[in-house]
Amino acid sequence: MRVTYDRQADAAYIYLVDAIEPGGVKATHECKLSDMAEDVSLSPGRGMVNLDFDASGHLLGIEVLDASAILPDELLREARWLDGSAQSMPGA
Repeated sequence: MRVTYDRQADAAYIYLVDAIEPGGVKATHECKLSDMAEDVSLSPGRGMVNLDFDASGHLLGIEVLDASAILPDELLREARWLDGSAQSMPGA
């Protein structure tokens, strides 16, 4: 498993496979976290998770939008940052 993070977009991608070939994602399932806002302390309208599947139905990766509000700081600190900025999360 590896994680990439784009601070400018505040988006993370969690790869569950070594590599995803171009065209390898055949279906994406959108999960709106606002649907579960009553169960967890999320601000309304914050956060979305997209699940990427291949043609066989295997989960390839997870895209997390508003990543800094949803994912643990430790995970983002250890991610490969795509925007070339220093890897320092607020409060780190």
